[in-house]
Amino acid sequence: MAIRSSRQSKRFRSKIRVRRTGKHRRSIRRTSLRSPKRKTVSQLPTNAGSGYGASFSSEYELGYKRGMIDGAERLLEKHLPTDAIIPGITATEAMAAGVQALKARALPLLGMESVFEELEDAIRNRRPYAFVRLGDGELMTLAQNVVLPVSEVRASSPYLPYAGIVVPDLEARDELARIIRSVNLVGVPISRQPHFQPLLFRVFQAHGIACSSLKLTTSTMNYALHEHGYLQRLIAGRRLLLVGNVAAELAQALKAQGHNVAGIVCPVKGYPDVGRVVAEAVTHDFDLAIVSAGIPAVPIVARIAELTGKVAIDFGHLADQIAGIKTRIAAIQSE
Repeated sequence: MAIRSSRQSKRFRSKIRVRRTGKHRRSIRRTSLRSPKRKTVSQLPTNAGSGYGASFSSEYELGYKRGMIDGAERLLEKHLPTDAIIPGITATEAMAAGVQALKARALPLLGMESVFEELEDAIRNRRPYAFVRLGDGELMTLAQNVVLPVSEVRASSPYLPYAGIVVPDLEARDELARIIRSVNLVGVPISRQPHFQPLLFRVFQAHGIACSSLKLTTSTMNYALHEHGYLQRLIAGRRLLLVGNVAAELAQALKAQGHNVAGIVCPVKGYPDVGRVVAEAVTHDFDLAIVSAGIPAVPIVARIAELTGKVAIDFGHLADQIAGIKTRIAAIQSE
């Protein structure tokens, strides 16, 4: 009897533990859904760089930081000597030293003052000058079927139709590649996110474009010129041709600042509309063409400069900013 009672008691206690555990798990799930708690990375290794003990408000940020630290430390471990240790070394320090050792391979990027001087000189001396910029949209267009399959381009870049490209568009891909080789200045991304600078080098290699043969600046140079006052100096007293879907709003904003808008061309209905837009643009008399037309801005800028002998620049979403219009692309990319 005692033995049976003991066994029954054990089974009863086991059932209680199971029930309690199950209840506890359900309670945790309900609590986590009601009020997620912030987590910190205070327990992460601090020798991978600075600022790793900060708190983050989302699980995504926490996971991203953990992944970045783990990745950096594993890469560092892979390249450290196995017969010695380097006291106090951090991944950041090792990476900085490695970049310094590779600077002999670096290609120069024109700074703000140099870009301004080139544009100013071309306007003053009435020389054709085309300044285009490459972002993720242009690079994904260039990547079609030579770096990435069209299906991947379409899936990872849902904003491309808004930017003027409906994939597959291999004619646009090949034309962009030809234009990059011929224009005066190419803005390239600094970001090391996968669809920016890493994709740039893969695309250039696939199309046989030598970086060393190009005059380069940053792809955000349009913003830099504006923020540091160079743009105001460039457009002051010049006859401006504005091209793009927000050309009317931009014209209103620039006129309010006292600038001379000689003409506008809008809308730009995607890449197939490039020919019509250029044909209309060349009928205007202007000193500087400011083009804000997504990916089609690249061929529009190049053709305007070639056909008119004037200066044309790829202005991008800076037009929206100056005109006070909320950029729609941000909403599309967040969907």
